[in-house]
Amino acid sequence: MSDANVKELGSSSIQRLQVRPLTKVVFAASIVLIGVGAAPFFMDAYSVNVLVRSMIYAAMALSVDILWGYLGVLTFGQSAFFAAGAYATALVFTYGGFSPEYAFAAVLIGMAVAVALAGLVAFLAFWHGASALYASVITLVLPIVVTQLLFSGGTYTGSSSGLTGFDTIPLSTEAWFWAVGVWLVVLTTGAWMYTRSDAGRLLIAIRENEQRCKYLGLNTSKIKALVFLICAAIGAIAGWIYANYTMVVAPEIAGFTFGTELLIWVALGGRGTLFGPVIGTIIIDYASAHLQGDFPFVWKLVIGIVFVSVIVALPRGILPLVSNAANWLRGRTRKAQPEQYSQLQLCKAPRIERNIVVAGPALVVSGVEKRFGSLEVLSGIDFEATYGEIVSLVGPNGAGKTTLMTCIADGSKRSGGTISIGGQDIAHRPPEECVRLGVGRKFQMANVFDTLTVGECLQIARARLDPLSKWKKSGVCQLPPSALHVVRATGLHSDLDVPAQLLSHGKKQALELAMVLALEPKVILLDEPTAGLTKTERTLIGTILTELATTEQLCILLVEHDLDFVRDISSRVIVLHQGRIVLNGSVDEVVNSELVKTVYAGSGH
Repeated sequence: MSDANVKELGSSSIQRLQVRPLTKVVFAASIVLIGVGAAPFFMDAYSVNVLVRSMIYAAMALSVDILWGYLGVLTFGQSAFFAAGAYATALVFTYGGFSPEYAFAAVLIGMAVAVALAGLVAFLAFWHGASALYASVITLVLPIVVTQLLFSGGTYTGSSSGLTGFDTIPLSTEAWFWAVGVWLVVLTTGAWMYTRSDAGRLLIAIRENEQRCKYLGLNTSKIKALVFLICAAIGAIAGWIYANYTMVVAPEIAGFTFGTELLIWVALGGRGTLFGPVIGTIIIDYASAHLQGDFPFVWKLVIGIVFVSVIVALPRGILPLVSNAANWLRGRTRKAQPEQYSQLQLCKAPRIERNIVVAGPALVVSGVEKRFGSLEVLSGIDFEATYGEIVSLVGPNGAGKTTLMTCIADGSKRSGGTISIGGQDIAHRPPEECVRLGVGRKFQMANVFDTLTVGECLQIARARLDPLSKWKKSGVCQLPPSALHVVRATGLHSDLDVPAQLLSHGKKQALELAMVLALEPKVILLDEPTAGLTKTERTLIGTILTELATTEQLCILLVEHDLDFVRDISSRVIVLHQGRIVLNGSVDEVVNSELVKTVYAGSGH
């Protein structure tokens, strides 16, 4: 398929992709808004009153679903941000009186406090090297701390009784229903458009495989922190609306119980679906209000039983079950459709001009050491590699080959020595910054994003160089010639809409290689790229690597156990044994060396 054909198909696909989903979501939102407008005329005053609160809670559940369902951050702390908005409003109105100016100031103060709290949590929870457990533990403690601060505020914050009786925005219950309903529809529509966009796929990529995202040059800590701050601001706005509507705030809205209830509502509705948590929260809160009146002592037990039953029987929640059933029925009734083009098309990316002196070394490793306590894994590793060269690292298992790869790709991993890429010392830079210096790493096991499609994986691989759209699917993925060559040579161009988890092992390996090449690196680190491949696939990969080293002047560092493969493609071979370089020479010198035969036989050095 020529580049011209690719671009022509891409423009057609883009039009379908951008117009149809946008039309559908606008139509659906319009229908819901009509329902919101008509609902108060068909319900009693009590139901309208309860549903206003339910819709406020639904906005909170939506923010929790973005964090937990899409980004993979299990948070108990949204209640604290809700309380920040609510208490800021109550304090301003209680001690300053109500006015439109004060109402506007209250929402700004609430958002500022919530974002400040979220910033502190993000700093503690998302720093480089922190595990996902940090965020959960810190957000678990946050509501407890905020609740105690409200209790200790004495008469100023109302202590355990809270603040009541302050004047707020003078709207009727029906007017509040319409205002909150419109806000929730707009918020949900915006969240839907974002999570279905190219940038929204990035959240799923981080949730599934944060390590691979880092090795694609993406600052995942910054991305998680930014989304966390936005969700905190949403929580503060919801708290502001709550205080204005109820004219009552109490420490319970900041508590651990409310934060946990939000997680329960999201889990019941369907984590990672947006609509499930919103609908589920409204139904559960509305039903709870009625159960609380009819069964004052057992209503929480009823809700608990329902929650446990759904979690056991439907771990993904209720909405995915309904959605799967609808898809099954649609598949049974729909007539055969003509074959359509892929929703995403490939095109050649503009070449990035790089000032590379091909005569100089691309990679310099000097005195590199790696220790785990008293265990020395690498010691005194010294070598250089130039552009256009394929250098193979060979040696028995446990020789330190993969550890050396890790030290080159992540400046924080080595215990001593220096490593330079294109003349620049990587110092103690994390993987995402090493990528910016020109390092691309492929892991031993295919390291991709299983639930994303091939095309989405390639788009995310280009995210550092080509910013992703935040409101739509662009329909185009720009790749450099090297990545395009791999995609076409291995047949991946026919699988752009196929989830990566359905690919064969060989195609997964090829996809990861294409993702690495999409970064346009100077130095490529390949850890056993032919592991598990057939002879035909190994030959194809070898041909591709040789062509890339020659035509793109890439420096390729290869870890491989297949000495026949090493002999066919390598410019030079380095032998590692017990964490040291025992031989560094031409292919013939190494392959025919008695030392290498001795090392692989397990005796001698």
